[in-house]
Amino acid sequence: MLEESNVNYYARRFPKVFNYAKGDIVFDQNGDEYLDFFSGAGTLNYGHNNPKLKEAAISFLNEDRILHCLDMDSVIKKEFIEKFDLLLAKRNLPYKLQFPGPTGTNAVEAAIKLARKVTKRRHIVSFTNSFHGMTATSYALSASKAESLQHAISQDILFFPYCDFENGIVDSMAFLEKMILTPGTGYQLPAAVILETIQAEGGVKIASVEWLKQLRAFTEKNNIILIVDDIQVGCGRTGHFFSFERAGIVPDIVLLSKSISGLGLPLSLLLLKPELDIWNPGEYNGTFRANNLALCTAKKALDYWMDDKLENEVKAKSQIIHNYLQTVEEMPDVVNIRGIGLIWGIEFIDGDTADRISKELFEQKLIIETCGNDGQVLKLLSPLTISEENLVKGLQQIIDVIKADSSYNTVLKDEVISSL
Repeated sequence: MLEESNVNYYARRFPKVFNYAKGDIVFDQNGDEYLDFFSGAGTLNYGHNNPKLKEAAISFLNEDRILHCLDMDSVIKKEFIEKFDLLLAKRNLPYKLQFPGPTGTNAVEAAIKLARKVTKRRHIVSFTNSFHGMTATSYALSASKAESLQHAISQDILFFPYCDFENGIVDSMAFLEKMILTPGTGYQLPAAVILETIQAEGGVKIASVEWLKQLRAFTEKNNIILIVDDIQVGCGRTGHFFSFERAGIVPDIVLLSKSISGLGLPLSLLLLKPELDIWNPGEYNGTFRANNLALCTAKKALDYWMDDKLENEVKAKSQIIHNYLQTVEEMPDVVNIRGIGLIWGIEFIDGDTADRISKELFEQKLIIETCGNDGQVLKLLSPLTISEENLVKGLQQIIDVIKADSSYNTVLKDEVISSL
């Protein structure tokens, strides 16, 4: 039998064969149900097989609409652009739209290439605990992946402390400004700064509004392109459609992928200020850019953002999560809890503890992954559309497992101490 490569990860992390999925529930081949607090790593903000999006896709296929035409114009592309323009206009965001290849890392690569072309500078500022993808430049920008550093030699990446790095041991913005602008530091004025306003893979680390405003002011003053990677925490994950809306800033470039198609189909977008669009035709392309079936479901998914209904639901569910997780904040193995919207993290004293709890929850039929440099953070990433009943059910499972694990460890420690 043909074997899959050793590189496969999630099949080992969640060792079941899955077959069906609906909303916030996944079914394995035996018909067992699993509550989903993973959402395809942020790809399924609207749940599995969302009926509105699925109906749009089925109609599109049944009508024999054109599925692939590279970046030629199609009716569905024009319809998507018109609708996305309404979303941008509602937020007073002055962007043009570029379709790179179909994955998030394609958008990152395109943004970096464009920033260097516009500024005629090479260096890129990234931050501690960052993650931006798995292709060469994207990987080199990812400080949360220790092995990425061996690939970054020729990438001209400058790493700086993220907001509240090591509990605010340094004033990260003041440090960045001094190092970039002071002669003799060995640092050069960069082409761009790229960041996630909430570092998901890095451990659910949240940049403050004040820090984001300071960073935007610094980049504007010094003609540095500010790139916001909204690939995992965009499309409503934080409550707002864009994660940076809470800070009232306007980045120069915004990257979207994962949940932009709504149904789990590959699609990525690069939003750029018009004055940055100095590409020559065909200078950055790809065979599968502007996937028409994905644009069909993406257009339908934008219905969720034509009013404030889902945004308000996300904020209400976020408060429910906060209220529940407060009950474990003082447990001995818990360092802290943090989150916004429907991305939350529970940080434990080490990766072994978080891994043990994730595995036990999977045994109890709840799918949830870990993140952080040592895998020490349990990451809550349910669909935005999760029912309140299932949200509470999942939260109670998490709390019960954490308490049971903590009690077990306390007994073991007491037994060790008494035997000395």
